[in-house]
Amino acid sequence: MSARIRLGDMVVVVSGKDKGKKGKVTRVLREEDRVVVEGVNLVKRHTRPTPRNPAGGILEREQPLHGCKVMPVDPKTGKGTRVGFKEIDGRKIRIAIKSGDELPVVAE
Repeated sequence: MSARIRLGDMVVVVSGKDKGKKGKVTRVLREEDRVVVEGVNLVKRHTRPTPRNPAGGILEREQPLHGCKVMPVDPKTGKGTRVGFKEIDGRKIRIAIKSGDELPVVAE
């Protein structure tokens, strides 16, 4: 995935049951080429009562999506865009292919 998608990026889902939803990347799993996006790919997890969670019940949580199913949001248009790389002043930056603008780096 070569840092195409980073932690904190705003992304849009381009395929699957959550197509069109936007969210913030909360976790990046480089080895599996997957990302976890806030509010996307929710599954219900049935849990039994434990000392930490005495009530038990049904929890909803996000599951990882494959990296090819999401695109970073272009800062100018607000739509999904492919990512390009450009070297400026000796540092490599990500640019949005649609508008040519630099993709913002979110402080972690």
